[in-house]
Amino acid sequence: MRLPRSFYARPTVEVARDLLGKVIRHGAASARIVETEAYLGTDDAAAHSARGPTPRTTVIFGAPGRAYVYLIYGMHYCLNVVAEREGVAGCVLIRAAEPLAGVIHLSNGPGKLTRALGITLEHYGADLTRGPLTIHAPASDEKFDIATSPRIGINKAADLPLRFFIRGNSFVSREPRR
Repeated sequence: MRLPRSFYARPTVEVARDLLGKVIRHGAASARIVETEAYLGTDDAAAHSARGPTPRTTVIFGAPGRAYVYLIYGMHYCLNVVAEREGVAGCVLIRAAEPLAGVIHLSNGPGKLTRALGITLEHYGADLTRGPLTIHAPASDEKFDIATSPRIGINKAADLPLRFFIRGNSFVSREPRR
């Protein structure tokens, strides 16, 4: 079952935690989401939306359940899921996923994940509740422990505990700093 728009129209941190264990699908490929990071809109110095709407970030301020895809380092795409109600910025970076089906070799990092699933800038603004790129409830509920740590690879607001991952999953991008 595809996740409905109401799933995404909630506080960003709730969506980030609740995306763990869900299944992302693109074409014949699918993977279980095992790591996310929350970005809290205009109140979060690390969020792309911190300066308000721009041509790049317009989708983050729009309808929940859309894809915000951007290019980093001129070579890697990152996939974010728009959260919150329309007009309020918030998004969740999908950092890592566990391969389930299709041609997925490396999915333990945001750039590897998008490459494995074939996600590019063409998916910017894609409606995740319909179309070729979707997120689904798993076929069966699996129990797992959710761990929390600071986000990875940022300089601003780097100490906030907004990274969530399935404890012990081998596809998590990296263990937290000690």
